[in-house]
Amino acid sequence: MSKVLVVGAGGVSSVCVHKMAMSSDIFPEIHLASRTKSKCDSIAAAVKDRTGVEVATHEIDAEEVPAMVNLIKKVEASLVVNLALPYQDLPIMDACLEVGAHYLDTANYEPKDEAKFEYKWQWAYHDRFKDAGLMALLGSGFDPGVTSVFTMWLKKHKLKTIRQLDILDCNGGDHGQAFATNFNPEINIREVTAPARHWENGEWVETPAMQVSSPFDFEAVGTRQAYLMYHEELESLAKFNPEIERARFWMTFGDEYIKHLTVLQNVGMTGIEPILYQGKQIIPLQFLAAVLPKPETLGETTKGNTNIGVIATGEALDGSGEKTFYINNICSHEAAYEETGNQAVSYTTGVPAMIGAAMMVQGVWSGEGVFNMEEMDPDPFMAMLGEQGLPWQVKELDGPVDF
Repeated sequence: MSKVLVVGAGGVSSVCVHKMAMSSDIFPEIHLASRTKSKCDSIAAAVKDRTGVEVATHEIDAEEVPAMVNLIKKVEASLVVNLALPYQDLPIMDACLEVGAHYLDTANYEPKDEAKFEYKWQWAYHDRFKDAGLMALLGSGFDPGVTSVFTMWLKKHKLKTIRQLDILDCNGGDHGQAFATNFNPEINIREVTAPARHWENGEWVETPAMQVSSPFDFEAVGTRQAYLMYHEELESLAKFNPEIERARFWMTFGDEYIKHLTVLQNVGMTGIEPILYQGKQIIPLQFLAAVLPKPETLGETTKGNTNIGVIATGEALDGSGEKTFYINNICSHEAAYEETGNQAVSYTTGVPAMIGAAMMVQGVWSGEGVFNMEEMDPDPFMAMLGEQGLPWQVKELDGPVDF
């Protein structure tokens, strides 16, 4: 596989395409497409300026399957890297099946009319991809993505089984805005305002959004309040590690973010049901996303670090009893911007997207059907992660988290 088509033109796409261009021996021909071609052209110009590599750009509505089919055929892409909105996952997968192209994304499908994050829609494609002799790799971002690989690396090298798992995502950066999201506003707010769920004793436990929180001291950031949320990798981690008794996902938010989000919820601006405004149907959350700062514009002003990792407790591989390990990455917003012109939240998702694509292009990861990151050998991904700007560290803790 040598020709790659990247769909989407946000900050994550910018990072991914930059990193692909920096590995031209793996990605000799890169195509970039989105609904707004001028955004693709801007990314291509930045890539050309930094790396000297040409990126071909195209205009596409990724929800239009025939148009996607025509574009994939035109560029002769053998792999489509979907970095568009999660609503577009299924149409792009349909187009890949029709053409005979492999598929990769960073976030699971969700319907437009409901904030529901499940893999069932994409897992249902397994037999179709298998019968076509194609591979679809789901969730090759950071969370989901690297967090899943972190977990499986611990299970391969440190723990025989995992009893308890906590994923902790901290963005300690300051972008100077009163309120802004560090990735797509519509998706971010849908995630944050959805009910929290975690896996415990073989079932999902649901709690109100943003009601359960705990302080945690993050290296290179400091103590931040982490809120219990639902995130899709909990579903795949529980599926592929059935011995897990409890799995939770935590994300940090500052007081200003919580204050603004509460007000926006109270006045109805986070709603996803259409309303009639001046004779036209609009969705409040989509309007809000349109007026908020675009994540890809925050890179120059964002300072500080992200710290994302996994704490796992289980039976040690060496037979020494139960142990707890913490594996994480710390990423500098300033360093990410210097290298790619994007802040660290985009960087920590775009780099793993490129690495997942590299695993597929080189045949390091292969298969027929639909796969999650947990099903792949973590070692080659982890090796490339450090080489591509996301070094990781692992340490043993005295015991499991006490929150």
